[in-house]
Amino acid sequence: MNALLALLIVFVLQGVGFAQSEPYRPQVHFSPREHWTNDPNGLVYFEGEYHLFYQYNPQGDVWGHMSWGHAVSKDLLHWQELPVALPEHGGEMIFTGSVVVDERNSSGLCAGGTPCMVAVYTGHHIIGGDSKRYTQDQNLAVSQDRGRTWSFYKGNPVLDLHMKEFRDPSVTWNEPRKAWLMAVALPDDHVVAMYSSPDLKKWEKISSFGPAGDVAGQWECPDLLKVPVEGSAESVWALKVGLNPGGLQGGSGEQYFIGTFDGTSFKRLPSQQENGWTDWGKDSYCAISYNHLPAGEKPVLLGWMSNWEYAAEVPTKPWRGQMTLPRRLSARLVEGKYVLVQQPVVEALHGAELKDASAAVATPVEYRVSLQPDKAGSAGVRVRYDATHWVDVGFDVKRGVMFVDRSHSSVPVAKGFAVRTEAKMLRSLPLDLDVIVDASSVEVFAQQGAIAMTNLVYPPSGQVALEPLGAEVKMRARGWTLRK
Repeated sequence: MNALLALLIVFVLQGVGFAQSEPYRPQVHFSPREHWTNDPNGLVYFEGEYHLFYQYNPQGDVWGHMSWGHAVSKDLLHWQELPVALPEHGGEMIFTGSVVVDERNSSGLCAGGTPCMVAVYTGHHIIGGDSKRYTQDQNLAVSQDRGRTWSFYKGNPVLDLHMKEFRDPSVTWNEPRKAWLMAVALPDDHVVAMYSSPDLKKWEKISSFGPAGDVAGQWECPDLLKVPVEGSAESVWALKVGLNPGGLQGGSGEQYFIGTFDGTSFKRLPSQQENGWTDWGKDSYCAISYNHLPAGEKPVLLGWMSNWEYAAEVPTKPWRGQMTLPRRLSARLVEGKYVLVQQPVVEALHGAELKDASAAVATPVEYRVSLQPDKAGSAGVRVRYDATHWVDVGFDVKRGVMFVDRSHSSVPVAKGFAVRTEAKMLRSLPLDLDVIVDASSVEVFAQQGAIAMTNLVYPPSGQVALEPLGAEVKMRARGWTLRK
């Protein structure tokens, strides 16, 4: 009995020590056990598993030696980290790309003709050891065993324009043409080029989109997806494009365009000449959607939760980088225009409902809030960590903006971190908030999910409580602890 008790004490102390050494480790967001991560890659559903590949440095906690890390999940929430899928090799770093399920063995790469997984990725080749001299091209790798092991295609590259900046292929099945479709970025030209292929090997350019919208930085991580319109049997097409730098809030960010796609070209709807933003915060970038989802399932978007302004300076160890929560997408016609609506995949994690949202609880936690503004036109809540650290979330109705202010949230991080981020309000929608607080993040979905705003935080306390932002603000709030 004494020996058993001693063993239990050692186990508990080890667990406490691990938690204390990683105070910012997210509990309901994916992060790798160690080292650096950035863009999600190759999101695909296959044989009962959601796959998450991601940009990964197996050798350290800063960018470099880019390879594809790999994790799988049955529910998009609980992830099993697997060995590196696509390692840097032969002077080629493995940049962002897609994974498709080749059900028809159109590529001829699936053993025995059974469906296999094919990765289409950007190869980054440094010339003469000078990191400023490089080329980028598109390549294939194949897995016959549900993504556990991979082999590089001997005929690589499959698409090479002999350019320095040419990356991030988003590949899907193009039903109108009965062929594969690739949307790939020409970053310096602010163009997304569309290519078609019968077999994933031979690619023909069929159209291009851009420049359009914001062009202050390079275009990256394009994603063309069909999105169902709420309350109807119709759909619209959304083309999402990363922008770095030049994002709305500084650093990296993502815009989207709403339009039509006829199997050859994407065109904006006449009523949608203004671009939208998939996330109005500082810390959601290169979000991409899942391929090969079960029939009837809404599109699912997942992004990297950081910003290139300070990603290498965030105070986490032994890892840097994490992912947003997965978000199910739909489109809604609001005030004469379509907006993307995002609903976080989180409800399955609900634990006990909080009896009092103003009582301090340990993160992670979710709050759902309805607000009525005060006489000055303000309505919001304060997510309080302690007497000197908090995040304010709410609406300035007179100015017509929704905001998240993290300027008092964190230990010192980097220049440009302590900021207030803002989004345009939709005046026809209610003032509601869905606030998800993890160890180092606050994700907000406002106005029924029509606004998403993601921000990292690094508070000295892991306890939070919710209170109205102002004595006259009226709020109705429900809260739940979230189980890992």
